[in-house]
Amino acid sequence: MKNSLVSSSAKLGPNVKIGLFCIIEDDVEIGENVVIENYCLLKRGVKIGKNTVIKSYVELREDTIIGADCYIDSKVSSSGYCNIGDRVTLRYESILARGVQIGDDCYFSPRVMTNNLDDEMNQIGGAKIGKKCFIGTNAVIQHGIQIGDNVIIGAMAFVNKDCDSQKTYVGIPAKLLKQN
Repeated sequence: MKNSLVSSSAKLGPNVKIGLFCIIEDDVEIGENVVIENYCLLKRGVKIGKNTVIKSYVELREDTIIGADCYIDSKVSSSGYCNIGDRVTLRYESILARGVQIGDDCYFSPRVMTNNLDDEMNQIGGAKIGKKCFIGTNAVIQHGIQIGDNVIIGAMAFVNKDCDSQKTYVGIPAKLLKQN
């Protein structure tokens, strides 16, 4: 915790490791065996489950909840009020819009972006992503989208409609991949 600022109201479990120049605000809760690398910002009310790794330059805004055994890669950011399940991997530079929900055992490839604004710039809520989903590199998931369980979203897909469970979606806009 050398050179980091940790609020006196933050609750840190046993074996928490915090790198250089991190800021951890009021009412943050960090579970046991969590590793937080350098230059991270954890805003008020963030909760992180046990055995989670947070790489450098991560920003988690207010009331973001991250489950146990997660891997949050460098430069991931959350706009707040996000709920991330257990055993989720978010690769580098992914962006979680305000209110995004991600189920257990999901994998986000690098630079996945979610959105919570409609065409008139109203905040209508982030996407709800089921369990065991794979989201490809540079995919964009629009506001209010519902993605079922075990869904694959292809790289560079633009998801602007709900996606049914057990399916694969690709393209711009994302469409159901036909199976032979």
